[in-house]
Amino acid sequence: MDDLGTPASARGPQPHRTIDRVTQILEEVIYRPGMTFTELTSALDAPKSSVHGFIQGLLSSGWLYEADRRFYLGPAVYSLTLATGSLRFGLVRHEDMIALREATGLGVLLGVRVGDHLIYVATEEGPEPLPGFDARANIRRTLLSDAGGWAILATLSDAERHRYLQAHGEAQPERRAAFQDALAQLQDRGAVAVLHPNQGYGEVAAGFADARGDAIASVALVGAVSEIEGRTEELTSLLRAHVDGWQERAAGAAVGSSRTYQRPVY
Repeated sequence: MDDLGTPASARGPQPHRTIDRVTQILEEVIYRPGMTFTELTSALDAPKSSVHGFIQGLLSSGWLYEADRRFYLGPAVYSLTLATGSLRFGLVRHEDMIALREATGLGVLLGVRVGDHLIYVATEEGPEPLPGFDARANIRRTLLSDAGGWAILATLSDAERHRYLQAHGEAQPERRAAFQDALAQLQDRGAVAVLHPNQGYGEVAAGFADARGDAIASVALVGAVSEIEGRTEELTSLLRAHVDGWQERAAGAAVGSSRTYQRPVY
């Protein structure tokens, strides 16, 4: 409880300035590898002494590494990903994303659930840039923001999904209503197509399930409305078939040898 006797669970997660700074450093380096100290300081809009201290701590613990005075994501991140067992090596390969892009003619994005957010960790760009959808310009999105997040939300328990919608739905009422309209299709088919005519793009997304059946990641096809409209049935079926194939391959590899890993896309 806090000083006022309010249980921590009732208050919900609270931001912490130090954690926010460290998280932002990692996110900046993930999407702009090779950043200099000056660039990081500018991106964080923080005192140099403060940023320097955070960087030194991340370097010493392996979350970052430095080469030629430029910073890159360190080995600790990849070790932690392996240790969790959530996204195993070999679940999605770089060639898988290329094959899906070539089969559909659309951009392909792999996103993972991080708490209440969706973060895109790998992309294969489509033939045309989409001003209305830029995965790198906004790397931390709520699960309601994109169809990739919807695919994850759809697999949550009713209670957990209700909690999420209560916490985040008021800020995005239109996306919340659209998600609820699409929920039955997501739960029935495991994929959904969503068009955003005002923004000029559309999405087709499906979730990856873990051993318990919960989606911890998603893959999304993104393209202009004209590239998706009229192809929604084809694209949802094609995407679901690819995702199912990847999961079956990963399950077979796990049965064959628990020590056999393949290079992931990140």
